[in-house]
Amino acid sequence: MKKVITYGTFDLFHQGHYNILKRAKEYGDYLIVGVTGESYDIERGKLSVQDSLLTRIENVKKTGLVDEVIVEEYLGQKTQDIINYNIDTFVIGSDWMGKFDHLRQYCNVVYLERTKNISSTQLRQQTGKIYRVGIVTDTDSDGTIMEEAKNVSGVHVESVFCEDIKVAEKVRDEYLLDLAYDNYEQFLDSVDIVFIITKLEARYEMIRKALEREKHVIADTPFSLDKSESARLMEIAEQNKVALLENMVLVYLRAFNQLLWMAQGNLIGRLLNVKASISADSFENSSGFLDLAKLPICAMIKLLGTDYETMDKRLFRNAEGNLTYCLLNVEYAHTSAWLEIGTEAEFENQLIIIGDKGSIIVKDDWWNTGYFELKNNGKKHVKKYSFNFEGSGIRYLLQELLIMLKDNRTQSTRLFPAEAEVMTSILEQITETEKV
Repeated sequence: MKKVITYGTFDLFHQGHYNILKRAKEYGDYLIVGVTGESYDIERGKLSVQDSLLTRIENVKKTGLVDEVIVEEYLGQKTQDIINYNIDTFVIGSDWMGKFDHLRQYCNVVYLERTKNISSTQLRQQTGKIYRVGIVTDTDSDGTIMEEAKNVSGVHVESVFCEDIKVAEKVRDEYLLDLAYDNYEQFLDSVDIVFIITKLEARYEMIRKALEREKHVIADTPFSLDKSESARLMEIAEQNKVALLENMVLVYLRAFNQLLWMAQGNLIGRLLNVKASISADSFENSSGFLDLAKLPICAMIKLLGTDYETMDKRLFRNAEGNLTYCLLNVEYAHTSAWLEIGTEAEFENQLIIIGDKGSIIVKDDWWNTGYFELKNNGKKHVKKYSFNFEGSGIRYLLQELLIMLKDNRTQSTRLFPAEAEVMTSILEQITETEKV
């Protein structure tokens, strides 16, 4: 007897899940399905799982295709299961292509292509809970959003738009999406949520058109360097009762929000200074100056507020005249911030929050906050805080959007419009200086 095993969360069970199980069954005589346990889902960053474990197991059994159901409870369990159950073939969806090649030493490994055209419209008819996501890009995407969305139940990345149809088709084929468009109106007809990752010059118009078509939008920061344009986008979103979120992962991380609470809750006393340094050397893909600068500016605003009094800038350019290094000294009534941004210079990345009774330190890639230290003056002991952080962090942003939609809210409490406005204003001042 040939034994087959496959795994999944199987949340909001739909036709695509059924098809995977049906095709997996064809590879043997006895099909075992591992359904991920709730603690394991949390551990690996699988968010917004809506059905209980018992419901998900029951839905798998109802298919009539499964001979045995087990619960996947920890990382590395697949290897042990394959050995213990004497498995002949391990089957998984092709969106995990290459991730389980190491299991070939134990059994045959088969990647099944995802069922095409099982659109979110169909899924919503079955579950009533799936939002269709479309990606707007002007270059080949690195797939981060597609990978992250797989870990958030309730969203389904379905289509991609690019003015260059060849680029759109390449992204569609590489990440097994259903549809590719070079017509923006047709693209908007196909989605509920638009994720915009274009260059700054094209961002405003793409966001505006999506909001006017009553689509929820997540877009890179800033939306525009023109404050009046950014304000107009906020107005359209409010008028049409749709969400408009900044792609600023930092503010959606549990660790960063815990850090905010501790810093503002007098655990280190009155805040004296915030120091934030960020260098492009820490990013695999080269980050432009604005993409870097928005992170420490955002951290400063969340920690110290929007009412700063003065800002001194020191800007440095390379031989081509491009801004490559910046020092900002921002003075508040009773505290200050020192921000260091570099696209070519290499230096230590860190976020340090200094109070008159102690300090909070986040080292290295502090913008992906998952760990920080708190030290109180006069005490040798350093308290260390660690929080679960998986992937690029976009999954936490998507989770926040789903919570907002479930609660019938269109405005996030993580980054308020007034905070985004001040962040844009500071970026605008820096770039205006750059043009002088």
